[in-house]
Amino acid sequence: MDRSWMHADRKSYKYKLGVGLFCQFALDNAKDQNHICCPCTNCGNVEYFSTSVIKDHLFVNEIDPSYEKWIEHGEVDVESAGSERADCEVELDSDVRLEGDEDEEISEECNEFRQFVEDANKPLYLGCDRHAKMNVLVRLYNLKVKHGMTDAAYSDWLIAFSEYLPTRNEIPTSVYEAKMVLSALGMDYRKIHAYPNDCILYRKQYADEIRCPRCGISRWKVCKNKKEMEGVPAKVLWYFPPIPRFKKMFQSVETSKNFTWHAIERNKDGFICHPADSKSWKLVDEKWPDFGSF
Repeated sequence: MDRSWMHADRKSYKYKLGVGLFCQFALDNAKDQNHICCPCTNCGNVEYFSTSVIKDHLFVNEIDPSYEKWIEHGEVDVESAGSERADCEVELDSDVRLEGDEDEEISEECNEFRQFVEDANKPLYLGCDRHAKMNVLVRLYNLKVKHGMTDAAYSDWLIAFSEYLPTRNEIPTSVYEAKMVLSALGMDYRKIHAYPNDCILYRKQYADEIRCPRCGISRWKVCKNKKEMEGVPAKVLWYFPPIPRFKKMFQSVETSKNFTWHAIERNKDGFICHPADSKSWKLVDEKWPDFGSF
């Protein structure tokens, strides 16, 4: 499918036609027709709506021009699919090798996390020895959240900032690219629509409801003129799944040992003792070793 419409003027016939074709493509590949991620510059594929709402978003906010491969909407990544078998063979071989290699710092079963480690240490631009790509990106994203910057404004800010750096720098050119990089850090989150008075969360059996089954109040935000803004939730819960964070924490073999030290290695004699990992108590143990023996 021709993607040139993504860079056209949103008021042009070419862009309108492209939006229609995209929505039809997303609808044909959707598992749930009312739960499709929106690729507009404001949602960045982290919000889910029906195609009718997504179409309005694409006309108002425009589509993220960097979203060239529609993998979030059913498009197959040919390169990934072609190398899947080879990756599996490498992964199996790596698992066997890791069983006898205690010095391996990061488990090779998570290529995404390994890529994150490499990106974290990558210089911001060639010759830069003060700032790494990930450090700068995290700091810029913190400023975005702190000052309530919209995704569209953040994308423009990244582009402007990149222009003042040397060519071939590592600054992403859109909020979508930035979120893809940060997701490897385990900072991914989910937005769950909620009832304003916290009666329910619109998930599981209530995922498709448009009114609270207890109070009957609308799921959508209501304007001053009492008109409902379809697609705009009245309240949103930001949920940070803990499992991906645990997986990232335990990717390091050395870190995993430290996490389990208290349960496995620490002396369990039934007596109360001081915190063994406290810096202050370590200092006491070094200066007055007899004190800790009581």
